[in-house]
Amino acid sequence: MKNIAVFASGEGTNFDVIAEACEQGVISAKVVLMVCDKPAAKVVEKAAQRGIDSFVFSPKDYSSKADYEREIVRLLDEKNVDLVCLAGYMRIVSDVLLSSYEGKMINIHPSLLPAFKGAHAVEQAIAYGVKVFGITIHWVDASLDGGKIIAQKAFYYDGNDAEEVHRIGQKIEHTMYVEVIDKLLKNNYS
Repeated sequence: MKNIAVFASGEGTNFDVIAEACEQGVISAKVVLMVCDKPAAKVVEKAAQRGIDSFVFSPKDYSSKADYEREIVRLLDEKNVDLVCLAGYMRIVSDVLLSSYEGKMINIHPSLLPAFKGAHAVEQAIAYGVKVFGITIHWVDASLDGGKIIAQKAFYYDGNDAEEVHRIGQKIEHTMYVEVIDKLLKNNYS
């Protein structure tokens, strides 16, 4: 069985969906670690309720990003993680993590990349007047939301309510991330 780590910074809705899919056998893997950079995030409680080990930290408690990322790499290695899934993790990863998990780390992003990179993609798209929004899953590399695209899904929305776009997108994310993770672990994507 393959081992997954999920990195999150907030509610943990994608974490929940991934963990549930693993528990039900939809994904042939086990979530063995949840990493969170915000101790008060809801995902921390969700991981605890599921009995999933967590590494929860405050970046300010470390002298550098490299220091906490070395700790994360140690834990990922210790748990023999096959795939790292960024799911609302709001930190840019550095070479410390990338060099150890290159080709084993994916991210989900609320736009049709390469358009609208970064933390406020939906708001940027609305400001630009976009009518076709989307979700992208991509490999993580050293660039901001710039790794090779694995999968994308688009949806039409003619409005300017960012919360509504996020709600629509999240429904797509929950199905799409599970499907992509399962295919990646079965080596059906590259």
